[in-house]
Amino acid sequence: MKLIVGLGNIGPRYARTRHNIGFMVVDRLAETLSATWKEESKLKAEIATAELEGEKVILAKPQTMMNLSGEAIQRIMQFYKLAPADIWVAFDEIDVPFGRLRIRHGGSGGGHQGVTSTIRHIGDGFIRFRIGISLNDRNVEPSEVYVLKPFSAEEQEQLPTVVAAAAATIVRQLGAERPEETTFDLM
Repeated sequence: MKLIVGLGNIGPRYARTRHNIGFMVVDRLAETLSATWKEESKLKAEIATAELEGEKVILAKPQTMMNLSGEAIQRIMQFYKLAPADIWVAFDEIDVPFGRLRIRHGGSGGGHQGVTSTIRHIGDGFIRFRIGISLNDRNVEPSEVYVLKPFSAEEQEQLPTVVAAAAATIVRQLGAERPEETTFDLM
């Protein structure tokens, strides 16, 4: 069984922002796997379940806001009796160029508060799908402001391709016991 979590912030104000690309990817996964979202208040998340090649897949969108994501992930992990290695987390990565995906095992939060919260609640043994949102000029504005803004017009045109490719990559990796650490372009 695998738990695939997309990180993001709840509510329409944040729906199309860079910080919500994790939600976008798991929404695409749910669509691909014909899974339906259900609010699970005791788990502090929206949950969708599916089966792929005989393996149960749980998709989750924490409803705690980004900086508290670990609370929901811990509850889901405990409910389904999962180990951290069974948890794959998709999230925005400011230090990766837009349209690039980096798969990593373990490590630090790297300044990402949703990842830091997850580490604090379940440890660092989960798989990371870091989806690039690239801050091209750090002198323009602080990263905390940048991630809460919508994608540029050019990025919005490319976003469906990026999200679909990230979701397809996760589906391909599900057959592996542990995804290979790698970086590649999604477009």
